[in-house]
Amino acid sequence: MREQYLRAAELISSADALLVCAGAGMGVDSGLPDFRGDEGFWRAYPPYARLGLRFVEIADPEHFAADPELAWGFYGHRLDLYRETRPHDGFTILRKWGENKPGGVHVFTSNVDGQFQRAGFTDVAEVHGSIHHLQCLAHCGAGIWPADDVVVDIDPESMRARPPLPSCPDCGALARPNILMFGDYDWVPDRSQRQLDEFTAWRRTHRSIAVVELGAGRAIPTVRRQAELASAANGNLVRINPREPEVRHGRGVSLPVGALEALTILDELVA
Repeated sequence: MREQYLRAAELISSADALLVCAGAGMGVDSGLPDFRGDEGFWRAYPPYARLGLRFVEIADPEHFAADPELAWGFYGHRLDLYRETRPHDGFTILRKWGENKPGGVHVFTSNVDGQFQRAGFTDVAEVHGSIHHLQCLAHCGAGIWPADDVVVDIDPESMRARPPLPSCPDCGALARPNILMFGDYDWVPDRSQRQLDEFTAWRRTHRSIAVVELGAGRAIPTVRRQAELASAANGNLVRINPREPEVRHGRGVSLPVGALEALTILDELVA
C-alpha cells in the first residue's frame, strides 16, 4: 500500500491542475448517511422501512404531485441535514492542493449536498443539481432559485412534512428541489449546464491534470466515467474507494480506503 500512496502522491504533485471527481462516499466521513442498498437507506430513515419504501421510490419526482407531504418530508430532512453537516478535513486538503497549482482545482460531483461550496470551493459542477436550489412544479417559467429561506417542518415519526410546503415565488404553486431524481423528466438543468460548460472550458485549457476520484460507485457511474475520461490521455487517476477501487487496465492508482483516511496520508507525501 505504501507504494500505491507514493505513486498517487507523485501523480498529484507533478500535475499543473487538479480535478476532484466525487460521489456519495465523499460525505460519509462527514457523518452523512450511506444509502448503499435498501438496508443502508432504511437504517438512516426507519420510517421508510416501516412503509416498505426504497430509496429509488422515495427519491421519485412523482411523489411531489401525488403526495407532496411525503416528498418534502424526505427532502426537507435532507436539506436540514446538509445545512448542519460540517465538511470533513479532506475537503480542506483537496482545496489546498488545488490552490498550489497554476491551473487550480475544479470539482465534478453527483452529490447534491453543497458540501464542496461550504468547504470553500468555487468551481463546482453539480451534474445532478443541488438541494439548495428549487424549481416550480407547475413549470411557470420561474427558473431556479436558492432555497436559503426554506424551512420545512417535519413530523419525525412519520417523516411527513407539515404545511405550508415550499412554493414558487412567482405563481405560488408547489416547489421541488432542483435535483435530477430517478425517472425525472421535469428537472430544469439550466444551472447545472452552466456549471458543466465552465468545467468543459477549464478542462480544454489544462492538459496536465491529476484526477482524484473519491467515493464514486458503479451503480450510477457518471462520476467514474468522467474521471476515466479526464485521465485517459495521461493515466493520472487516483481512485479512492473502499468498496469498488479497481482501476481498469492499470490506468491509475487504486486506494481501497475511505476518503478522509486516504487524503490525510497523501497530504504528508504530496509536494
